[in-house]
This record gives sequence, C-alpha cells and structure tokens, in this order.
Amino acid sequence: MPETIIKHTLKTAITMIAFALVGTALLAYIFNITREPIEKSEAEARMALFKQILSDERYYGDSKDEGHDQHSDNDKNSLLNNVVEIPPNDLLGNKTPSKAYVARHDHKLAAVILEAIAHDGYSGDIKLLIAIRADGSVSGVRVLAHKETPGLGDYIDIAHGNWIKLFDNESVEKTPTEQWHVKKDGGKFDYMVGATITPRAVVKAVLKALQFYEENQHELEEKSEHKPKHESEHKD
Repeated sequence: MPETIIKHTLKTAITMIAFALVGTALLAYIFNITREPIEKSEAEARMALFKQILSDERYYGDSKDEGHDQHSDNDKNSLLNNVVEIPPNDLLGNKTPSKAYVARHDHKLAAVILEAIAHDGYSGDIKLLIAIRADGSVSGVRVLAHKETPGLGDYIDIAHGNWIKLFDNESVEKTPTEQWHVKKDGGKFDYMVGATITPRAVVKAVLKALQFYEENQHELEEKSEHKPKHESEHKD
C-alpha cells in the first residue's frame, strides 16, 4: 500500500511539473512574439501624444527628405532616441525614476518633454506630459492619467475640454511665480466653479516642471548629447 501511494504521488508530482514547464514555456513564447508589436504600438501612441504638445516634425526622425545625412540627423534629433532618466525629484513629483525626452536641433537642445505627477488632485495623482522649449516656454501640456470626477474635475483632460491649453506659451518669465495660481487664489488661471482643487494641482505641477527645467537645462542637454561627430566619421 505505501509503495502504491508513493508511486501515485510521484506520478502526480511529475505530471504537475510537466504542466508547469509547458505552461511557462508557452507564456514565454507568447510574450516573445507579442512584445515587439506591443512595444511598437506603445511607442506610436506615445509619439502621437508627443506631437500634440510638440508639433515640429524635425524632432521625430520621420522626415521624408531624401539623403543619408538628412535621415541620420533626423534619427539623432528624434525624441525617442534622446531619453534621459530622471531620478526621484520633488519638483516633478516622481517617486521612482522617470524619463525626459529631449529634442535636439543643430546639435543643441531645442525642447524637452517631461513626465510630472501632481499628488494633490481631488481624487488622487494626476500624471502629466509637459513639453518645454529651450527658452523655457511651455509648448503644450497633456494629462496622461487621472481619477478626477467625471463631468466636474475631468475638464483638465483634452478629451473633455480645452482648459489644458491655457498653459500653451506660458513661462515663468511671462507670468511671475506669484501669478501661478487659479483666479480664486489670486492667480492668472481660469477654473470651473465647483472644481478648484483639480486645476490648482495642475497649475502647481506645471510651474514646478518649469522650475525643474530651469534648474536642470544644462544637465539635460549634456546627458542627451551624442558622441562628437568626428568619432563616427573616422574611416580607413
């Protein structure tokens, strides 16, 4: 009897292990064949959003001009090719490393897209993409994710209104820091009556992103800079 039980137990264990191995292999196979199209789809979606807030085609490496040098320069200028990792920073609100996408033109920083998080939204975190030109002015802002009340605080999302476009072409030079508040708090920015907390959080987050850029502009440029051109041109 004991021997029969042992054999049955071993058989069951082997069967379970075999199923586990096959299942793991199948999942790994599915992951590998779907990873590339998923990554491509995510990159395309991200790029589409980037183009809403930074529309200059020179920064996307997709110029249709012919010529190797033109394509090479476009690839180097592409936002997706110039990514700088940003460690946790109070001004951006990121508690884990985030990314800065740097656009370059004539071998210089032309603009940067930052990821920022406002932790003081009415219903939780508000995740933002903020495009800033080299001169420190805002090219555009979009909400990546939020949990604000539908029909009330969600007007910060471009899908529900144009409020977020109030930041277009703004800067700390154009609007002094003390004016970076909603009008209810004595500032410059409009808001919807009954939903003050949400826009207040976004205004503050955009201002902090501008301050981050002002403090880190040169570091972002240096980290995104490509190797000197002559290094890639040496030929026998």
